[in-house]
Amino acid sequence: MPFSQLPPVIAAAVAERGYAAPTPVQAAVLEAEARGRDLVVSAQTGSGKTVAFGLAMADQLLNAEGMAPPAGAPLALVIAPTRELALQVSRELEWLFAKSGARIATCVGGMDASRERRALGYGTHIVVGTPGRLRDHLERGALDLSGLKVAVLDEADEMLDMGFREDLEGILDATPDGRRTMLFSATMPSPIVALARRYQKNALRISTVTEERGHGDIEYQAIAVAPADIEGAVVNLLRFHEAETAMLFCATRDNVRRLHASLTDRGFAVVALSGEHSQNERNSALQALRDRRARVCVATDVAARGIDLPSLSLVVHVEIPRDAETLQHRSGRTGRAGKKGTAVLIVPYPRRKRVEGMLRGARIAAQWVPLPSAEDIRRADSERLLAALLAPIDVTEEDRVLAARLLTERSAEDLAAALVQIHRSRLPQPEELVSSDASPTEPRTPRPGFEGSSWFRVNIGRSQNADPRWILPLLCRRGHVSRTEIGAIRITGDETLFEVQGTVAARFLDAVRRTADEGDEVEITQVEGGPREEARHRRRDNASGAPVHRAKPAHAPKPYRHPARGNDQSRPGGTGPAGKGPKKGTWRSKPDRAK
Repeated sequence: MPFSQLPPVIAAAVAERGYAAPTPVQAAVLEAEARGRDLVVSAQTGSGKTVAFGLAMADQLLNAEGMAPPAGAPLALVIAPTRELALQVSRELEWLFAKSGARIATCVGGMDASRERRALGYGTHIVVGTPGRLRDHLERGALDLSGLKVAVLDEADEMLDMGFREDLEGILDATPDGRRTMLFSATMPSPIVALARRYQKNALRISTVTEERGHGDIEYQAIAVAPADIEGAVVNLLRFHEAETAMLFCATRDNVRRLHASLTDRGFAVVALSGEHSQNERNSALQALRDRRARVCVATDVAARGIDLPSLSLVVHVEIPRDAETLQHRSGRTGRAGKKGTAVLIVPYPRRKRVEGMLRGARIAAQWVPLPSAEDIRRADSERLLAALLAPIDVTEEDRVLAARLLTERSAEDLAAALVQIHRSRLPQPEELVSSDASPTEPRTPRPGFEGSSWFRVNIGRSQNADPRWILPLLCRRGHVSRTEIGAIRITGDETLFEVQGTVAARFLDAVRRTADEGDEVEITQVEGGPREEARHRRRDNASGAPVHRAKPAHAPKPYRHPARGNDQSRPGGTGPAGKGPKKGTWRSKPDRAK
């Protein structure tokens, strides 16, 4: 059914909103075979499904003239998993039914429940809410579902994942048997199928999810990094893309809190969304993003449900999604309404195979790209600055007077240099990451100055919470070299391999031997070849039964437990005799990292 065949007031509303033609999901629910029937709909995030079920329920809500009857007990009920999604659905339905006179009430947790009860008491046509708050109003007698004609479950799979099954069943059991039920769900797991079988009759199955599964307007990228470099990778991605709005996804509220604090300290305009924030705090954060007062949002999966930010062009999966569906939902925050978006997965080296399998299963063609370096970011900054300064502008007479005065005080070259310096001083500094952008198992192009380099081993690995941030100063001090003479660092379970410039390798080894004390827990030895050759030798020795080098000797450093915080930190030699560990002020406890 084209828009022209809708009730006149609805057709006028979608035309004013700029809809030229229905999206695939909207066209599907308007087909003749779908009218009046129970529906089970699978559609991609950002496909226009909110307007789709609004159009589908118009026949049950409006009379022959296209107007809503006098308000009383609700005729339609829309259930959404989160406050943000419920509020977004309410806003969409408000403009869609504005000309029909339909009244819409929103009932969500975190808002004034007494005001919601008054709105229900005055009479309404559509109620939009979250399961818990709707169940509460129902049990208190404020919500009367006896006259309900349409029930819509939006993001039904997410509501079941969040533990709302009992609330949903309680609400649906209170509705009339003859009502129309529409389930909108990105996936169709067995609990959704069971729910549909119980509460629907002869439901029509509609799916507009493409075979590729990923959104057509989203470019997927994956970046392999050392686990210790994840936070630095986030910084460099934000600085490289300089997106108008970016969203960073973490798995837990604790990681959201830590990453938000870290980015704020670095000078980013950032807000946070997680389950620990009140509704007022969430509304304030979203308004800051819409007003451009903030450009970065750190969020958990659930907190980001229903967020619609037209300027969002970059999504970063700071922690790997738990499955392909979560990957889709997260990434679907961008690439909406025909706009292009970028979704980047930050992948720790040990989890690369798992991510590759997830992408294959989701039929998403992600491009593995190197992490932007500090030089890449500076080059992009220069291009952006040139484009901004060379763009046409409207100059007032007052501006020209001030420009002429400046030219009498300084040369044009000095003024341009000052302008560039002011621009750069306002930008957060990119991270100079130690680890390279290649996987430990892949060949890499030698960095300039590291052709013919030598590789060494230190008996500290992830088991001792190894981190390049304190390993690098340790190596420089023990080997009497500078940071620039240390190359790639490869951290494994029980040891770390690192690269030293060939021209200083002999001097480095001699200094390491001279600075080693008897009983020193940190052992540094040279290895033959590089990491790949070392791994090949170990596999051969294991196959032949020959003695294999113990990466973790009996006196290897143990994880350090802070007496106050109780968290494990690696501090080689830090609790032993003086001089065994890093100098005071050099070692830093390993930061809590966002994966």
